[in-house]
Amino acid sequence: MDIKQKYVKDAIQELGFKKYTEIQNLVIPKAIAKKDIIGCSQTGTGKTHAFLIPIFENLDLTVNDVQVVITAPTRELAQQIYDFAIFIAKHSEKAIDIRKYVGGSDRDKEIARLKKSQPMIVIGTPGKIKDLAIDENVLNIYKANVFVIDEADMALEIGFLEDIDQIASSMNKELQMMVFSATIPEKIKPFLRKYMNSPLEVSIKPKELSSLNIEHIFVPVKSKERQQVLLDLVKCINPYIALVFCNRKETVEEIGSLLIGAGLNVVKLHGDITPRHRKQVMDRINKAEFQYIVASDIASRGIDIDGVSHVINYELPREMEFYIHRSGRTGRANYTGLAISLYTPKDESYLDFLEAKGINIIYKDIKNNELVERRDRNERIKRIQSTKSIEISKLDIKKNDKKVKPGYKKKFHREVQKKQLKARRKFK
Repeated sequence: MDIKQKYVKDAIQELGFKKYTEIQNLVIPKAIAKKDIIGCSQTGTGKTHAFLIPIFENLDLTVNDVQVVITAPTRELAQQIYDFAIFIAKHSEKAIDIRKYVGGSDRDKEIARLKKSQPMIVIGTPGKIKDLAIDENVLNIYKANVFVIDEADMALEIGFLEDIDQIASSMNKELQMMVFSATIPEKIKPFLRKYMNSPLEVSIKPKELSSLNIEHIFVPVKSKERQQVLLDLVKCINPYIALVFCNRKETVEEIGSLLIGAGLNVVKLHGDITPRHRKQVMDRINKAEFQYIVASDIASRGIDIDGVSHVINYELPREMEFYIHRSGRTGRANYTGLAISLYTPKDESYLDFLEAKGINIIYKDIKNNELVERRDRNERIKRIQSTKSIEISKLDIKKNDKKVKPGYKKKFHREVQKKQLKARRKFK
């Protein structure tokens, strides 16, 4: 990698990089060349340094004004990016002014300081940056030549896309834009087309879960019995830390209270928690004060929690790919982990998807406070295989007794093929 700035080289050396990750190898040279980039990769692939290294390589240390704006959807993610940036900047002989703008900070002090001087690099949440740059007109983001949007899909889900749109529309039309996301939802594509110029698209496949030290256990439930099955399940395990995932913040509240009522050491984590309370909760989580963390996907994204021994999917995530993100929270650093999911017969296609990813699913029941492997665990696979072997005689094609026109046989065979294809697709 051709890095010219000495202080950037020194920072990389101190970071202990023996080799670059896949996304870093693909992104860094193109980003240094000021190419627009869409990077699709999950947390833990090294994408933060993939955009920070080119930013510092191209930074003009003689210009004491806004050159770079980086948005992150949560204050925790903004803090992580800020910490990485400060680490690189400290290797420079000339001071590099990097400022973080997130909710809960002293707004009046920030405005007063901005009136005196501008940062070179701005890192913050979209709402806060919009407030200072557009509402108060004290942050010179219009002078920036690089705009990075981190965790774009999460920003969309939280509702920050409108703020990001306003930020982007007030910036230099010739600026370099880099967007990073775990997934690229359809709703964000019009925004990308609006602001990006022939971007390089880089997609890094998530590490196959089958290669991690994770055992995937699926426990059957009936909808009305889901809470009771969860209570039975927690009697079977004794986790160091268990992450219990729910799809909605209301469910996080409900299930958190259920487990607290069962006498367990529990904390709830969702988007409606106030910033101050959230910081207190994260400090206590990092001290391993809780055995169970009941969380929504949005609240937990981008937050690394050490020592997660169990992941429990109280509900399977709506997006199948997010099963991979959730389960990857355990089984880290050569430790083994358990991913336990409650499922109903309606989740058949989900199981197909996961097995297609090479994940070995173990089906278990709860009996006498133990997880016991089901005897019929292979019945599902046998049933699917037999369903796919559809006999022509069962297809809904009626033979006409009347005299047929020439070419009927070909038409008949075409109809048979269509029906077979349709049936196969149905059960995929």
